[in-house]
Amino acid sequence: MVTAVDRGRWSCVLEGDPARPIVAMRARELGRTPIVVGDQVDVVGDLSGRPDTLARIVRVADRRTVLRRTADDTDPFERVVVANAAQLFIVVALADPPPRTGFVERAMAAAYAGGLQPILCLTKHDLAAESEFATEFEDLDLTIVYGGRDDPLEPVHALLRDTLTCLLGHSGVGKSTLVNRLVPQAERAVGEVSGVGKGRHTSTQSIALPLPDGGWVIDTPGIRSFGLAHITPDDVIQAFADLADAIEDCPRGCTHLGPPADPECALDELPGKQRRVAAIRLLLVALNSNDPWVVGN
Repeated sequence: MVTAVDRGRWSCVLEGDPARPIVAMRARELGRTPIVVGDQVDVVGDLSGRPDTLARIVRVADRRTVLRRTADDTDPFERVVVANAAQLFIVVALADPPPRTGFVERAMAAAYAGGLQPILCLTKHDLAAESEFATEFEDLDLTIVYGGRDDPLEPVHALLRDTLTCLLGHSGVGKSTLVNRLVPQAERAVGEVSGVGKGRHTSTQSIALPLPDGGWVIDTPGIRSFGLAHITPDDVIQAFADLADAIEDCPRGCTHLGPPADPECALDELPGKQRRVAAIRLLLVALNSNDPWVVGN
Protein backbone atom coordinates (compact mmCIF):
# COMPACT_ATOMS: atom_id res chain seq x y z
CA MET A 1 0.00 0.00 0.00
CA VAL A 2 1.23 3.47 -0.89
CA THR A 3 1.49 5.61 2.26
CA ALA A 4 3.04 8.83 0.92
CA VAL A 5 4.16 10.50 -2.30
CA ASP A 6 7.10 12.89 -2.47
CA ARG A 7 8.85 14.16 -5.64
CA GLY A 8 8.72 11.01 -7.70
CA ARG A 9 9.18 8.62 -4.80
CA TRP A 10 6.45 6.53 -3.27
CA SER A 11 6.61 5.31 0.33
CA CYS A 12 4.92 1.92 0.66
CA VAL A 13 4.37 -0.81 3.22
CA LEU A 14 4.64 -4.46 2.19
CA GLU A 15 1.49 -6.53 2.75
CA GLY A 16 0.00 -3.56 4.63
CA ASP A 17 2.49 -4.07 7.49
CA PRO A 18 3.80 -0.75 8.90
CA ALA A 19 6.88 -2.61 10.14
CA ARG A 20 7.89 -3.32 6.50
CA PRO A 21 8.34 0.10 4.88
CA ILE A 22 10.05 0.59 1.53
CA VAL A 23 10.58 3.43 -0.93
CA ALA A 24 9.83 2.85 -4.61
CA MET A 25 9.97 4.57 -7.96
CA ARG A 26 7.51 4.16 -10.81
CA ALA A 27 8.64 1.71 -13.47
CA ARG A 28 9.20 3.23 -16.89
CA GLU A 29 6.54 1.04 -18.49
CA LEU A 30 3.86 2.66 -16.30
CA GLY A 31 4.46 5.98 -18.03
CA ARG A 32 2.56 8.72 -16.20
CA THR A 33 0.06 6.37 -14.55
CA PRO A 34 -1.15 8.25 -11.45
CA ILE A 35 -0.27 6.58 -8.15
CA VAL A 36 -1.79 8.03 -4.98
CA VAL A 37 -1.89 7.32 -1.27
CA GLY A 38 -4.00 4.25 -0.60
CA ASP A 39 -3.20 2.58 -3.90
CA GLN A 40 -2.33 -1.12 -3.83
CA VAL A 41 0.73 -1.71 -6.00
CA ASP A 42 2.99 -4.56 -7.08
CA VAL A 43 6.69 -3.93 -6.44
CA VAL A 44 9.88 -5.64 -7.53
CA GLY A 45 13.56 -5.14 -6.87
CA ASP A 46 15.17 -4.34 -3.54
CA LEU A 47 12.46 -4.86 -0.92
CA SER A 48 14.78 -4.71 2.08
CA GLY A 49 13.76 -1.20 3.08
CA ARG A 50 17.37 -0.31 3.88
CA PRO A 51 18.40 3.35 3.55
CA ASP A 52 19.16 4.49 0.01
CA THR A 53 17.43 1.49 -1.60
CA LEU A 54 14.66 1.74 -4.19
CA ALA A 55 12.08 -0.78 -5.33
CA ARG A 56 10.06 -0.38 -8.55
CA ILE A 57 6.29 -0.13 -8.83
CA VAL A 58 5.28 -2.26 -11.82
CA ARG A 59 1.50 -2.43 -11.46
CA VAL A 60 -1.32 -0.48 -9.84
CA ALA A 61 -4.26 -2.64 -8.76
CA ASP A 62 -7.83 -1.69 -9.62
CA ARG A 63 -9.18 0.73 -7.04
CA ARG A 64 -12.11 -0.37 -4.88
CA THR A 65 -13.02 3.22 -4.02
CA VAL A 66 -11.69 6.60 -5.05
CA LEU A 67 -12.15 10.12 -3.70
CA ARG A 68 -11.87 12.73 -6.43
CA ARG A 69 -12.28 16.46 -6.67
CA THR A 70 -11.78 19.18 -9.26
CA ALA A 71 -10.44 22.70 -8.80
CA ASP A 72 -13.89 24.07 -9.64
CA ASP A 73 -17.13 22.91 -11.21
CA THR A 74 -15.97 23.63 -14.77
CA ASP A 75 -12.52 22.04 -14.49
CA PRO A 76 -12.33 18.89 -16.68
CA PHE A 77 -9.26 17.61 -14.82
CA GLU A 78 -10.03 15.26 -11.95
CA ARG A 79 -7.66 15.11 -9.01
CA VAL A 80 -7.59 11.81 -7.16
CA VAL A 81 -7.28 12.58 -3.46
CA VAL A 82 -6.96 9.02 -2.10
CA ALA A 83 -7.67 5.47 -3.25
CA ASN A 84 -9.24 2.46 -1.54
CA ALA A 85 -10.43 4.25 1.60
CA ALA A 86 -13.56 2.71 3.08
CA GLN A 87 -14.59 5.84 4.98
CA LEU A 88 -14.37 9.60 4.63
CA PHE A 89 -14.13 11.55 7.89
CA ILE A 90 -15.41 15.04 7.03
CA VAL A 91 -13.77 17.14 9.75
CA VAL A 92 -15.63 20.37 10.52
CA ALA A 93 -15.15 22.86 13.36
CA LEU A 94 -18.27 24.13 15.11
CA ALA A 95 -16.56 27.50 15.63
CA ASP A 96 -13.40 29.38 14.66
CA PRO A 97 -13.94 29.11 11.72
CA PRO A 98 -17.73 28.68 11.73
CA PRO A 99 -19.08 25.61 9.92
CA ARG A 100 -20.60 25.70 6.44
CA THR A 101 -23.07 23.10 5.23
CA GLY A 102 -21.93 23.50 1.61
CA PHE A 103 -18.57 21.84 2.18
CA VAL A 104 -20.14 18.91 4.03
CA GLU A 105 -22.73 18.40 1.30
CA ARG A 106 -20.10 18.46 -1.42
CA ALA A 107 -17.78 16.10 0.44
CA MET A 108 -20.68 13.72 1.02
CA ALA A 109 -21.57 13.77 -2.68
CA ALA A 110 -17.96 12.98 -3.60
CA ALA A 111 -17.85 10.17 -1.03
CA TYR A 112 -21.07 8.56 -2.27
CA ALA A 113 -19.97 8.82 -5.90
CA GLY A 114 -16.60 7.26 -5.08
CA GLY A 115 -17.88 4.40 -2.93
CA LEU A 116 -16.78 5.75 0.47
CA GLN A 117 -18.96 5.93 3.58
CA PRO A 118 -19.06 9.54 4.82
CA ILE A 119 -18.86 10.31 8.54
CA LEU A 120 -19.14 13.81 9.97
CA CYS A 121 -16.51 14.54 12.62
CA LEU A 122 -17.17 17.74 14.57
CA THR A 123 -14.41 19.56 16.46
CA LYS A 124 -14.19 22.58 18.79
CA HIS A 125 -17.36 21.46 20.56
CA ASP A 126 -16.16 23.42 23.60
CA LEU A 127 -16.57 26.68 21.67
CA ALA A 128 -20.11 25.95 20.44
CA ALA A 129 -21.66 23.37 22.74
CA GLU A 130 -25.21 24.34 21.75
CA SER A 131 -24.62 24.25 18.00
CA GLU A 132 -27.46 22.77 15.92
CA PHE A 133 -25.22 22.26 12.89
CA ALA A 134 -25.48 18.46 13.06
CA THR A 135 -29.27 18.56 12.75
CA GLU A 136 -28.87 19.80 9.16
CA PHE A 137 -28.02 16.22 8.16
CA GLU A 138 -30.23 14.10 10.41
CA ASP A 139 -32.40 12.79 7.54
CA LEU A 140 -29.39 11.39 5.66
CA ASP A 141 -28.54 8.68 8.21
CA LEU A 142 -25.12 10.32 8.53
CA THR A 143 -22.97 9.05 11.38
CA ILE A 144 -21.77 11.98 13.51
CA VAL A 145 -18.92 11.85 16.01
CA TYR A 146 -17.08 14.47 18.06
CA GLY A 147 -13.32 14.59 17.70
CA GLY A 148 -12.22 17.81 19.36
CA ARG A 149 -9.28 18.32 21.67
CA ASP A 150 -11.29 17.54 24.81
CA ASP A 151 -13.72 14.97 23.41
CA PRO A 152 -13.26 11.30 24.37
CA LEU A 153 -11.62 9.32 21.58
CA GLU A 154 -13.31 5.95 22.19
CA PRO A 155 -16.20 6.63 19.75
CA VAL A 156 -13.69 7.72 17.09
CA HIS A 157 -11.47 4.68 17.66
CA ALA A 158 -14.50 2.39 17.29
CA LEU A 159 -15.22 3.82 13.82
CA LEU A 160 -11.62 3.74 12.62
CA ARG A 161 -10.53 0.34 13.86
CA ASP A 162 -9.35 -2.13 11.19
CA THR A 163 -10.29 0.07 8.24
CA LEU A 164 -8.71 2.67 5.94
CA THR A 165 -10.18 6.11 6.56
CA CYS A 166 -9.46 9.43 4.85
CA LEU A 167 -9.64 12.64 6.88
CA LEU A 168 -10.79 15.68 4.92
CA GLY A 169 -11.30 19.26 6.03
CA HIS A 170 -10.04 22.77 5.51
CA SER A 171 -7.11 24.15 7.46
CA GLY A 172 -7.71 25.26 11.02
CA VAL A 173 -10.56 22.89 11.88
CA GLY A 174 -8.44 20.70 14.17
CA LYS A 175 -7.73 17.84 11.79
CA SER A 176 -4.01 17.65 12.61
CA THR A 177 -4.79 17.88 16.32
CA LEU A 178 -7.11 14.88 15.93
CA VAL A 179 -4.44 12.95 14.02
CA ASN A 180 -1.87 13.65 16.73
CA ARG A 181 -4.26 12.30 19.36
CA LEU A 182 -4.95 9.17 17.31
CA VAL A 183 -1.32 8.60 16.32
CA PRO A 184 0.89 10.38 18.90
CA GLN A 185 4.11 9.66 17.00
CA ALA A 186 2.72 11.36 13.89
CA GLU A 187 3.67 14.85 15.13
CA ARG A 188 1.57 16.59 12.49
CA ALA A 189 2.05 20.36 12.50
CA VAL A 190 -0.77 22.33 14.10
CA GLY A 191 -1.56 25.90 13.06
CA GLU A 192 -3.80 28.74 14.14
CA VAL A 193 -6.80 30.21 12.34
CA SER A 194 -6.16 33.63 10.84
CA GLY A 195 -8.32 36.65 11.55
CA VAL A 196 -10.24 36.29 8.29
CA GLY A 197 -11.46 32.79 9.14
CA LYS A 198 -9.03 30.95 6.89
CA GLY A 199 -6.87 28.27 8.43
CA ARG A 200 -3.21 27.97 7.62
CA HIS A 201 -2.07 24.92 5.71
CA THR A 202 -0.41 22.73 8.31
CA SER A 203 -0.34 19.44 6.35
CA THR A 204 1.34 19.81 2.98
CA GLN A 205 0.88 16.30 1.60
CA SER A 206 -1.32 13.28 2.15
CA ILE A 207 0.10 10.55 4.34
CA ALA A 208 -1.28 7.24 5.61
CA LEU A 209 -0.59 6.56 9.28
CA PRO A 210 -1.12 3.26 11.10
CA LEU A 211 -3.41 3.27 14.13
CA PRO A 212 -2.24 1.55 17.32
CA ASP A 213 -5.36 -0.66 17.47
CA GLY A 214 -5.34 -1.56 13.77
CA GLY A 215 -6.40 0.30 10.68
CA TRP A 216 -5.03 3.39 8.96
CA VAL A 217 -5.92 7.07 8.71
CA ILE A 218 -4.96 9.20 5.72
CA ASP A 219 -4.35 12.81 6.70
CA THR A 220 -4.82 15.14 3.73
CA PRO A 221 -3.80 18.79 3.22
CA GLY A 222 -6.38 21.40 4.10
CA ILE A 223 -8.93 21.87 1.30
CA ARG A 224 -9.27 25.37 -0.15
CA SER A 225 -11.97 24.48 -2.68
CA PHE A 226 -13.96 21.41 -3.61
CA GLY A 227 -15.23 21.18 -7.17
CA LEU A 228 -17.50 18.37 -8.39
CA ALA A 229 -17.29 18.66 -12.17
CA HIS A 230 -16.86 14.89 -12.44
CA ILE A 231 -20.02 13.93 -10.52
CA THR A 232 -23.57 13.66 -11.87
CA PRO A 233 -26.85 13.64 -9.90
CA ASP A 234 -27.30 9.96 -10.79
CA ASP A 235 -23.91 9.18 -9.17
CA VAL A 236 -25.22 10.51 -5.87
CA ILE A 237 -28.64 8.86 -6.01
CA GLN A 238 -27.13 5.47 -6.85
CA ALA A 239 -25.45 5.46 -3.43
CA PHE A 240 -28.86 5.22 -1.72
CA ALA A 241 -30.27 1.71 -2.19
CA ASP A 242 -33.79 2.77 -1.24
CA LEU A 243 -33.88 5.41 -4.00
CA ALA A 244 -31.61 4.06 -6.74
CA ASP A 245 -34.24 1.97 -8.51
CA ALA A 246 -36.76 4.81 -8.63
CA ILE A 247 -34.71 7.09 -10.87
CA GLU A 248 -34.92 4.54 -13.69
CA ASP A 249 -38.41 5.97 -14.26
CA CYS A 250 -37.19 9.58 -14.43
CA PRO A 251 -37.23 11.34 -17.80
CA ARG A 252 -33.94 11.68 -19.62
CA GLY A 253 -31.80 14.52 -18.27
CA CYS A 254 -33.62 14.69 -14.94
CA THR A 255 -31.53 16.37 -12.26
CA HIS A 256 -33.80 14.93 -9.52
CA LEU A 257 -34.31 18.33 -7.95
CA GLY A 258 -38.09 18.13 -8.25
CA PRO A 259 -40.50 20.82 -9.41
CA PRO A 260 -40.30 23.29 -10.98
CA ALA A 261 -36.98 22.14 -12.52
CA ASP A 262 -38.02 18.48 -12.83
CA PRO A 263 -41.83 18.17 -12.53
CA GLU A 264 -41.77 14.48 -13.52
CA CYS A 265 -39.00 13.32 -11.18
CA ALA A 266 -39.81 9.79 -9.99
CA LEU A 267 -38.47 10.53 -6.50
CA ASP A 268 -41.63 12.55 -5.84
CA GLU A 269 -43.72 9.39 -6.23
CA LEU A 270 -42.02 7.43 -3.44
CA PRO A 271 -44.39 6.96 -0.48
CA GLY A 272 -43.01 7.81 2.94
CA LYS A 273 -39.67 8.99 1.59
CA GLN A 274 -40.20 12.71 1.18
CA ARG A 275 -38.06 13.87 4.13
CA ARG A 276 -35.22 11.67 2.93
CA VAL A 277 -35.65 12.83 -0.66
CA ALA A 278 -35.63 16.45 0.51
CA ALA A 279 -32.40 15.87 2.43
CA ILE A 280 -30.69 14.22 -0.52
CA ARG A 281 -31.82 17.05 -2.78
CA LEU A 282 -29.73 19.36 -0.61
CA LEU A 283 -26.71 17.38 -1.80
CA LEU A 284 -27.89 17.77 -5.37
CA VAL A 285 -28.39 21.52 -4.93
CA ALA A 286 -24.75 21.74 -3.78
CA LEU A 287 -23.77 19.69 -6.80
CA ASN A 288 -25.63 22.03 -9.16
CA SER A 289 -24.69 25.29 -7.47
CA ASN A 290 -21.72 26.09 -9.75
CA ASP A 291 -19.91 27.15 -6.58
CA PRO A 292 -17.04 24.80 -5.69
CA TRP A 293 -17.12 25.96 -2.08
CA VAL A 294 -14.11 28.12 -1.38
CA VAL A 295 -12.78 28.76 2.12
CA GLY A 296 -14.06 32.12 3.35
CA ASN A 297 -17.32 32.03 1.36
